Amino acid sequence: MPDQSVDGRLPLYLQLRDLLAAQIRAQKWQPGQAIPSEAELSQTHQMAVGTVRRAIETLIAEGLVERTHGRGTFVRKARFDNSLFRFFRFESAEGQPLAPRSVIVGRKTIEAPRQVAEALHLKPHARVIELLRLRTVDEQPVLAENIYLCAQRFKALADKAAEDFGDLLYPLYERECGLIVASARETLTVETVTAAQARLLGLKEKTPVVVIERIAFGSDGTPLEWRQSRGAASKFRYSAEIR
Repeated sequence: MPDQSVDGRLPLYLQLRDLLAAQIRAQKWQPGQAIPSEAELSQTHQMAVGTVRRAIETLIAEGLVERTHGRGTFVRKARFDNSLFRFFRFESAEGQPLAPRSVIVGRKTIEAPRQVAEALHLKPHARVIELLRLRTVDEQPVLAENIYLCAQRFKALADKAAEDFGDLLYPLYERECGLIVASARETLTVETVTAAQARLLGLKEKTPVVVIERIAFGSDGTPLEWRQSRGAASKFRYSAEIR
């Protein structure tokens, strides 16, 4: 299994793990797509099935792939649908969780602000699409989001009807632009709401808000999206299990 990206000093199963991980990052298989079976990998790389199985189990433990009984092993799709709601909990009067709806309330193409250009690895004066998205529960605003996308990569969204964006953006990016978000990094801070944000969220000026800043990446590590999501600090909760 000669490959310059693989350290030949490692045990065989780790060499195969590194090779498969590199192929996943290079998008040889897209998220949700099956990788070859253990028997196929064994034949291709001339390794024992047990060695291949250990490599796959390592990838599973690292969250790169997942096994579905009776179907095979698949490149893991990142699950972002409820990521914000680890932090913001919205419930009905009966205590049932409520899923926010999303609406695009503003969109324009602008020169990337310095912070956005740095986050998205763009050249100076590059153009970006700026989306202002409001998320509501029972028609009440709960989150305001500023989202920035490279105008060249996401040009299909520049003129798309706002009502056709839907509640989830990442499936839209894949469907309309062929760009798949594979991972993200989030940073949490607290600030006081600006006058414009206060109007959007129905808050008093200077109300504390939690800001979740996210950079979303493709499988190859390319930053695709930079966003800031703001919600009232009174709705924020954080929990962690420590062992």
